[in-house]
Amino acid sequence: MSGTDNHPRKKVRQPEPPLPKESGLTLEEYLAMQQAIGHPTRFRILRTLVANEELSASDLKTAVDVESHNFHYHLEELVDVGLVDKRQRRTADSQGFYTYYRTTGMGRGILEHGVEELMRREQEFNDVYS
Repeated sequence: MSGTDNHPRKKVRQPEPPLPKESGLTLEEYLAMQQAIGHPTRFRILRTLVANEELSASDLKTAVDVESHNFHYHLEELVDVGLVDKRQRRTADSQGFYTYYRTTGMGRGILEHGVEELMRREQEFNDVYS
């Protein structure tokens, strides 16, 4: 058998660009968001924020039940990629200043139309073929 391939080469089509030219984000930024939500702790943080609109860091940490040093690392990752916003109360109350977290529109969209949509489709598939 010779080392050459005698089969005709099929022309391979290239996919369309994934983003419109006027996109506000780059492909790398979208991929960073997907990577961020791909970690179980960050996924739980984002889901908890969607369910609660806005939470202080301490309330969010309690709800997610994660070690403090890990929690802040994962929360900042979500903030850094634009899935979560943080705001600080401008005036202190009797308990001091608080930082509050909430999902961005992109964070809510990626969660609801990305990961959770895949989960819903799997459930529908299981229901049909079970």
